[in-house]
Amino acid sequence: MRDNVRGGALTEVTFFVLLSLYEPRHGYAIMQFIEEKTNGRLVLGAGSLYGAIESLCKKGWIALYDDSDARRREYIVTALGRQIAEQELRRLRELTQIAGKITGG
Repeated sequence: MRDNVRGGALTEVTFFVLLSLYEPRHGYAIMQFIEEKTNGRLVLGAGSLYGAIESLCKKGWIALYDDSDARRREYIVTALGRQIAEQELRRLRELTQIAGKITGG
């Protein structure tokens, strides 16, 4: 996963996975959340999603919440993951503000 923590730029998938986990969700529910929130523009396959989940767990940005059902493991964003998501939100707001000034929009 090519997220640049130092520069603050996250991939869109990473950002949406973090946002989806502000409440506990299992993999399929994460995919549904992302597809719904992006109006179908971003649709994740299982391989992409589970690769992202593994990477984000290793970074400490998300954590296993409930694994009582091995087929439906639930994850949740950690305090560090929230910090990263909120940093990305600030970066995106600044980006759109600058772009708006330049384009007159």
